[in-house]
Amino acid sequence: MDEVAEGIDPNVLRLEIAILWNNKAWAGLRAAASQGFSQVARPLEALLTILEGCAAYKKPADLKQRVLLEFQQWLKDHPQVNLASLPEEQALPLRQRALELVTERLPGVANPIIDIYQLRLMEPAALTQHVARLKGLSLHCEAAAFSVKMGLQLALDMEDMCIPLLLQDKVTLAESFVYGHPHLELRLVTLLDSWCDPRTTQDFLSGMYPDLVLSQFHINQLTSKVLSKHVFRLIGKFNIDPALCHHSVHMRKKGTLRFLMEKRFKWKDIDQENWCDHTKAIIADDPEMQIYLDALLTNYTSSKHAAHLSKIVRGGPNAQKSCLNATTQEWAVPKHHSDRYYQLPISRDNIHFLGTVEDLQQCRELVFKEGGTVGVDMEWRAGFGCVVPQRVALIQLAVLDQVFIVDMCSADLWQHPSTLDFMKSFLCDTKVRKLGYDLGGDLKYLQTTWSLPEPLKMARVLDLHSVHQEIKRLKVKRTAEKGLSQLVQHVLGKPLDKREQLSYWERRPLHPSQIRYAATDAFCLLEVFSAVGSEPSRYGLTPEKLAV
Repeated sequence: MDEVAEGIDPNVLRLEIAILWNNKAWAGLRAAASQGFSQVARPLEALLTILEGCAAYKKPADLKQRVLLEFQQWLKDHPQVNLASLPEEQALPLRQRALELVTERLPGVANPIIDIYQLRLMEPAALTQHVARLKGLSLHCEAAAFSVKMGLQLALDMEDMCIPLLLQDKVTLAESFVYGHPHLELRLVTLLDSWCDPRTTQDFLSGMYPDLVLSQFHINQLTSKVLSKHVFRLIGKFNIDPALCHHSVHMRKKGTLRFLMEKRFKWKDIDQENWCDHTKAIIADDPEMQIYLDALLTNYTSSKHAAHLSKIVRGGPNAQKSCLNATTQEWAVPKHHSDRYYQLPISRDNIHFLGTVEDLQQCRELVFKEGGTVGVDMEWRAGFGCVVPQRVALIQLAVLDQVFIVDMCSADLWQHPSTLDFMKSFLCDTKVRKLGYDLGGDLKYLQTTWSLPEPLKMARVLDLHSVHQEIKRLKVKRTAEKGLSQLVQHVLGKPLDKREQLSYWERRPLHPSQIRYAATDAFCLLEVFSAVGSEPSRYGLTPEKLAV
């Protein structure tokens, strides 16, 4: 190891570095550090002396980072300077001194000290004692960060480590403490959920650690509304069963029931049947939610009507005719509807509802036709009160004069390997042009449906959402419509009828209006593309914008 018999005093080197630091003479500081570390008798001991003295100067943490950076640069030319070359009786005192310096959360301070002095080789008892010392100084964040770096989580009490972090709105640091340890992840999430109990007050939480000085901002983050958001985010991140988070789940369900009440009885923008189906999905067989629903109903309607709706909800969705068995009268739309909205230009006979693997294979020839164009859309249940990732209920594939609707609620279909293989092959087929509108969102839910580790790959896809953004740069007439409906109105003259958008897509059998809506959303993509493609300049586009 490089040692100089009568090397310069480390305190002299520290003073020289500090003067250069205060004068912002960075080049001189680097030269002085490089030369000085070569001239001290024991570089590893000298580094500690310099770091211990940094507290006397301006911005000590930044100064420590700079000193450590220069020492690491110097080490590259002096690899023989390392703790492993010292006898244990000399190395241990240096490690103990180095450990005392690890009070910063700054990676530029803690990480180099840990690496240079090989602190991970110390006895766990010495490391946990250091954690206790930091907590005794109310350095809870620093204690947690050090614990994560040293892998001490299993040797420490999760609640004692994480509660002070949560109280200071350091949820991310608490996440990092438990990450990779499933039982700790579960304990953290259920702890947060327990704080969402209506009986738990902010005063109780803020008084758990009297040594913490909490600002009003910190206290405001201890509301059940804020805490439950953390719970649901971590449920997804750590793949935890929502049933284990009773308070957060009930809180979200109650909020959703209130929202549905407003939609049905105040805004009147959801029909009774869809309202009943969504409400049924929320309350399920939960007696507490059923009681809460009954109490809400009496605030919005008469006792008699409330009892009637409650009975319907508890009885489940009403049986309806499938669209395939709908009469001509049930399939027809009134004239005022056709005058106002874009109409699907194909008959019901050309809309095929696919519920089996055999059904799906029958459409392969048309969907995979070389040089063909396919409109792609998907439907899923509106996320009212959802505490688990939403699944795709329908996949619509529209070709020249037909629409195929894949029933993803059919377990025999969506769970069959050939269905996933079909969609993978279709989306990646370079011989077929795929049209979508914000297709990335659809594929995100499809990824969830099949529990795929990464999104499905796509090839030769034209997302008409991006085309729509280009068209909107023209000074087109403003409308109340949004999204795909607005694009259809701009290009084809009439908007889409979106009344079924929030319908209960997991209902079986589906209503004729739902089937028409699903088929229309996919087929209109073909007509929009055809119209825009025939006159791209009319919409402020170049042919290249439509080329895939």
